[in-house]
Amino acid sequence: MNIKKYLFIGALALGFGFTSCVGDLDLQPNDPNLVDENAPDFKENTLAICYSGIAVSGISGPGSSYVSGLDPGASAYLRLLFTVNEWVTDECVWIWPNDEANSAGDLDACTWSSSNVYLEGLYYRMLGHIALCNQFLSNFKDDTDEETMEMKAEARVLRAYSYYNMLDLFGKSSFITEEAEVGEEPQQYTRQQLFNWLVGELEDIVDNSNINTTPVLGRVGLDGAEALLAKVYLNGEAWTGSSEYWAKCQQRCSNIIARHQGGGFQGSGLAEHYLYLFCRENGQYMQGGSRAGEDEILFGIWFDDTYTQSYGGPTFIIASTVANTHYITRQNYGCSAEWACIRGKLQLAEKFYGLDNDVRDDLWFKGGANVYPAGEADGESWDAEDYSDTFLGFTGDWKTCGGNAIIKFTGRYPNAAWDGGWDMIKTIANASDFASTAQPVIRLADIYLMYAECNLNGRVGDQNLAIQYVNLIRQRAGSPADITAGTFTISNLMNERSREFYLESWRRNDLVRNGMFAGPNQITWQLKGNMENLEGTRIAERNNIFPIPDAVLAAQPDFTQNEGY
Repeated sequence: MNIKKYLFIGALALGFGFTSCVGDLDLQPNDPNLVDENAPDFKENTLAICYSGIAVSGISGPGSSYVSGLDPGASAYLRLLFTVNEWVTDECVWIWPNDEANSAGDLDACTWSSSNVYLEGLYYRMLGHIALCNQFLSNFKDDTDEETMEMKAEARVLRAYSYYNMLDLFGKSSFITEEAEVGEEPQQYTRQQLFNWLVGELEDIVDNSNINTTPVLGRVGLDGAEALLAKVYLNGEAWTGSSEYWAKCQQRCSNIIARHQGGGFQGSGLAEHYLYLFCRENGQYMQGGSRAGEDEILFGIWFDDTYTQSYGGPTFIIASTVANTHYITRQNYGCSAEWACIRGKLQLAEKFYGLDNDVRDDLWFKGGANVYPAGEADGESWDAEDYSDTFLGFTGDWKTCGGNAIIKFTGRYPNAAWDGGWDMIKTIANASDFASTAQPVIRLADIYLMYAECNLNGRVGDQNLAIQYVNLIRQRAGSPADITAGTFTISNLMNERSREFYLESWRRNDLVRNGMFAGPNQITWQLKGNMENLEGTRIAERNNIFPIPDAVLAAQPDFTQNEGY
């Protein structure tokens, strides 16, 4: 199956007459080729809808959306997920706080309310995706041939991904599966109920051999499913209060790591080059890709500048971090879109201090608008490790707001003679409006660091091995392997996770899980708690989860709000 072809078909079939109503989850496709069960590739087409529901925003191209109330581009699934997991942390800031009736600034400052339009949009976007997966599973509930069972397992993993995000972000969730009777209303599951369901669902998929161990490129397989299960376990104590899940998470991590030994960086299964994971054609590092032994992207979403166009995904990340000036030329990044609306906060830059050879920040522009890459402006020089510029406030002009341009994703092909940084991105022709760069969801590097966290937080497994895994990640990036038993702490591990996964939508989850986001042991960062406070201040513990949107409560009067809202 050609995933690019079917993602395109799925994108065309997304116009289901879906409206923003919590009870309206029994979606029916209006494409006659999908309704006709005798049509060629009927199953593949409908499965593709489950993937494209994460990748694209609507039926009629990147400017359309089947979720109302937001700018269509801003309503894309992965873009909304990025918005609520990155803007609210110590990594980056959206420099246009008045967007969407000030909802953007409320996320920047962690002062959101239940009327925040981004939160409402994401809640409905995830419910819509769950509905697509439910429809697929309902269509083929009686088919038991091997190929269909594998496809149904994929749809179940994709649905579980949306329920995972519901569990993480909102705690409570509207819940319904394909087993519901026609017209049946969704229930509101508690965090414990949804956690239990996710564990049971993913364990069944992983342990009962219901999913392909060698998936087709662009589709999820055993590694992606087990990685998502490990993520559920990783947060088990934070979500349920029970410490039993650390050992279970670590075992799942060990299973995945064992399956990837022998290739890639130092035989670890990691890609040899970190920055290749975020370039055009990074799909070769996905499961089913061409880089045997380096298939680090265990779970990812495919994008293509012709077939899968979206203002979310990597196109959004590239356009948001690249500034349209002579010192950040958009064509050099393989994507002609340019918005210049995300800047790095001081606290992210500080994590790279002293790590001059670490490649993970090699594409950044540091030090502000008055320094340039060597040779690009007469009389100017560029210091690759100058982090002097910090976010200076909402000036109304990105040129004067400050902050580093924290570029990580590109639409460029990797350079076969890669030497890091500028050598990889120097020239390009025919940059397009959309990136053909897949978006990683869970990478093997995450699994290595999850193993280490289980050792620290759960006191399980081998500490020496855990330290070895952290140093492996550092060495691949070019940093010294200097984590020892004396420096193996949660604070240092979370700093390492930030260096490794910034802009990958995991930072908020990491901070919340370790008590660093809100509550008595929280850390502070620029803008936190107050839009005018560049030092940051403390926020209420209720902010560890988001409020159920007002529109949801209005549509479902029997649903209840999260505590503190």
